[in-house]
Amino acid sequence: MKVSLHKKPNSDVHFEAENALGHKIELYNSTAPDPKAPSPMELILMGTAGCSSIDIIHILKKQNLEVKNLNVEVEGLRNDTDPKVFHTIKLMVKLEGEIPSNKAKRAAQLSFEKYCSVSKMLDQTVDIQYQVELNGILLE
Repeated sequence: MKVSLHKKPNSDVHFEAENALGHKIELYNSTAPDPKAPSPMELILMGTAGCSSIDIIHILKKQNLEVKNLNVEVEGLRNDTDPKVFHTIKLMVKLEGEIPSNKAKRAAQLSFEKYCSVSKMLDQTVDIQYQVELNGILLE
């Protein structure tokens, strides 16, 4: 897996990354005035949510369960001193569909604890916490 990154013209805080397939994403320094794109740390949160979402949908589809909708809210809590790494990442997985609650919880558990490469890479140094909401009801 390879990605290239280059500085955007006329800026020292705006970058563009491109993967081997030519897909591009912009990055920006979050402390700069009026950021024009997500910061690298925000991309880590987005990557964690995206990775787990792909897993959860895949796991439920293998059980012939259709996910009508999926949203993930992510909050990253960082250290106050440099390096300001995440110490905790909290995710709320919101699912909609005719899905048994035990299967929704199990799909999230399998994702975060076994399959999601992003969360597994991070969980050695970050406390990753997740909850699942199914059709508007928080699952315990």
